[in-house]
Amino acid sequence: MVGDDGLARPVWAATDPMMRDYYDTEWGLPVRDERGLFERLSLEAFQSGLSWAIILRKRPTFRAAFRDFDPDVVAAFDDDDVERLLADQGIVRNRAKVLATIGNAAATVRLREEGGLVDLIWSFQPAVTPAPQDQAQVPTTSPESVALSKELRRKGFRFVGPTTMFALMEAVGIVDTHLVGSHRRGSSGVWSPVAG
Repeated sequence: MVGDDGLARPVWAATDPMMRDYYDTEWGLPVRDERGLFERLSLEAFQSGLSWAIILRKRPTFRAAFRDFDPDVVAAFDDDDVERLLADQGIVRNRAKVLATIGNAAATVRLREEGGLVDLIWSFQPAVTPAPQDQAQVPTTSPESVALSKELRRKGFRFVGPTTMFALMEAVGIVDTHLVGSHRRGSSGVWSPVAG
């Protein structure tokens, strides 16, 4: 969809100013730090079954509630923290997702002995990225997202299904699903703007 600035964006990022800004300035750019990846992994899990706009609007409150997604701090959350989070109207109050985030923080800390969350997630970068010509060609999973999901589950992570992991891979630049010809195609610096 072409905006009033003459730039084409996917429908999900075309009208809401917050979503448009997220698409233009953040989505698809590489995230290669542990805290940044843990935050995105957590928010993608909270998004499961909801719209990303809901999560993005609540992101400042999520950051405050989860102490800026510091894995060491979140891994140490106790029952009082769980109750505090479930009472916080500024976040998605889903017990399973709250508990998964705390457990995923502990799994992130454990992963440091094996190279860390960043190395693990980025090791599933494919040899080529999709090269969609239209929105219907944008995939929702890939062999790599399926494999990443399985490996994270093996390491004790939850709410990391293949579709959620593909969304994470898109959001942090591991794959580039911007349409070929889009002003954002190749903006990550990871992939060529021409194709996969």
